Amino acid sequence: MLDKFKPTWMVNSIYAVSPAQLKERGIRAVFSDLDNTLIAWNNPDGTPELREWMTTLQEAGIPLIVISNNSKDRVAKATANLDLPFVSRSLKPLSFGINRARTKLGLKKGEVVMVGDQLMTDMVAANEAGVRSILVKPLLNTDKWDTRINRFFERIVWRELRKKYPQLQWQEDLND
Repeated sequence: MLDKFKPTWMVNSIYAVSPAQLKERGIRAVFSDLDNTLIAWNNPDGTPELREWMTTLQEAGIPLIVISNNSKDRVAKATANLDLPFVSRSLKPLSFGINRARTKLGLKKGEVVMVGDQLMTDMVAANEAGVRSILVKPLLNTDKWDTRINRFFERIVWRELRKKYPQLQWQEDLND
């Protein structure tokens, strides 16, 4: 039961994960949640660190695709300045959005990674899709109202996960 919440890796910030680290693990595409993972939920412009990371991925030939539960209009508006492809209404924690993007790219399950800041949606969706995952710390300590509900239940799941998997620790990058 707890395995469906377990991330493959836990990294403080996705910006510290290099294309070389991804390629070493056979990862050819990065799927990412949007709010509080790539951008702060209240800042659609992103940060210089995000733009630099996106550039390094692009130069390495690793596509970055947003997988979001938000509406098409909301995701399009939030990613407009970033020029990122996306799957909206992905229905996380179900695997539909991840599977749709992976199939469109013609990649195997082992060739993609899902990045997100929530156990209840992002990590469960990744595990349901059979892809590896990177849990990151939220960019902000505040969330939209609907995410706060997930965070409440997430704290309960975290306690149990840490009991069952004491090796789960935050890392600086995938090689840490």
